[in-house]
Amino acid sequence: MKQYAFIFARGGSKGLPRKNVKNLLGKPLIVYSIETALNVTKIDKVFISTDDDEIATIGLASGAEIIPRPAHLATDNSPEWLSWQHAVNWVTSEYGEFERFISLPATSPLRSVEDVESAMHKLQTSHADICISTTPANRSPYFNMIKETGSGHVELVNAHSKEVCRRQDAPIVYDITTVVYVSTPRYILNETGLFAGKVAHTVIPKERAVDIDDIYDFKFAEAILSCKGQVC
Repeated sequence: MKQYAFIFARGGSKGLPRKNVKNLLGKPLIVYSIETALNVTKIDKVFISTDDDEIATIGLASGAEIIPRPAHLATDNSPEWLSWQHAVNWVTSEYGEFERFISLPATSPLRSVEDVESAMHKLQTSHADICISTTPANRSPYFNMIKETGSGHVELVNAHSKEVCRRQDAPIVYDITTVVYVSTPRYILNETGLFAGKVAHTVIPKERAVDIDDIYDFKFAEAILSCKGQVC
């Protein structure tokens, strides 16, 4: 079974300019994802889909192979699912068919090898079409998440559910993380998004579920990495 890892990294970024190549404790951010992928023994190849020469140079030097991403798939408004489809088609054309697609976004540098392996195993055993990663949510639509009404007042996001007075009584809810996604080429090519089919999930501890979108996320990840192996 051929299992390939994919890292999708555009050159542009509004929240944190050039974040994919920004040094995190002396190492470009994208390298963390590459190194994790290379350390998963069941992953056969690691690919980076990018429109950016610097990202490509770093990726090649770190052991990844490059998928040239067309400009129209690298804008702020480009759906990443279309980049996934492009990558699947490109790799199939260059290397033949494969069985597993593993996306490891560059913005999650704190993931572990075990997190990736857990998602791969969950897809295999759950008979789902895709496995996503999640982490326990701090807020709940059943208890302490609200939305504005047309009158300008507020109500619970899930206002029509049975009233919940304590967090302990609310159903457990999760935040989607960008740690790992595992699926099949067939599902990606034939569907239009994550939740079009049967979705499984693997739960990631909060300390490994940081998704870097802005400088505050970056500093938070930096602080966690700095504390590894010591008490902070």
